[in-house]
Amino acid sequence: QVQLVESGGGLVQPGGSLRLSCAASGRSFSSLSMAWFRQAPGKEREFVAYVSSNGRTTTYLDSVKGRFTTARDNAKNTVDLQMFSLQPEDTAIYVCAARTNDIVLSARRDARHYPYWGQGTQVTVTS
Repeated sequence: QVQLVESGGGLVQPGGSLRLSCAASGRSFSSLSMAWFRQAPGKEREFVAYVSSNGRTTTYLDSVKGRFTTARDNAKNTVDLQMFSLQPEDTAIYVCAARTNDIVLSARRDARHYPYWGQGTQVTVTS
C-alpha cells in the first residue's frame, strides 16, 4: 500500500506562484511513477504532470508546459509541482497519484493507471 499526502496549496493572484509537495510512504518511493491531476468544480479530472521513477522522464499538460515543473527527490520520498505564472484557469484541487512501475507516454494521462491517490490540496488563483 502507498499513502500520499499533498501540501502547499493556497490562494494566489494571477501571475503568482505556488509549490505543491506530495509525500509518499508505505512502499519504496524509488519504484513509483508519480503524477499530478487536478479537478475544478463542474469539470472532469485533468492530467497535469508525470515523472518517472528515476526522475528522468516528465510529461505535462500542454497548457501548463513552461509554467509548471515537476521533480522528485527520492531521498526525501517527495515529488514537487512548482507552478509559476498561475492563471485563474489553474484553479482546482490538485491531487497526487502513484503507480508501482513506469508507464508509456500514451497512458500517462489516464487516471485509471494510478491505484494510489492523495487527498488533494486546493489551489485558487483569483484577483
